Amino acid sequence: MSTALANQMAERLRQRLQPSALEVIDESWQHAGHAGANDSGFGTHFRVRIAAPAFAGLGRVARHRLVYDALDDFIARQGVHALAIETG
Repeated sequence: MSTALANQMAERLRQRLQPSALEVIDESWQHAGHAGANDSGFGTHFRVRIAAPAFAGLGRVARHRLVYDALDDFIARQGVHALAIETG
């Protein structure tokens, strides 16, 4: 599933991390009734699959921190409740 918010998040990650591979998937519909979910089924829970040269030599936590830092305002202001991050 794709949403405008997922597309905006992907664009931010492209700008900040210049990934070699990137998917941002809105999985909100799978979390209906869970904490942080809204009634629309969109825009709260996302999976990010990303590979980027910026990750070279970094551990998993440091790679995830780069992703969180790039998407901080989406979490703080746009209702993103959860990110599942897969880095390569």
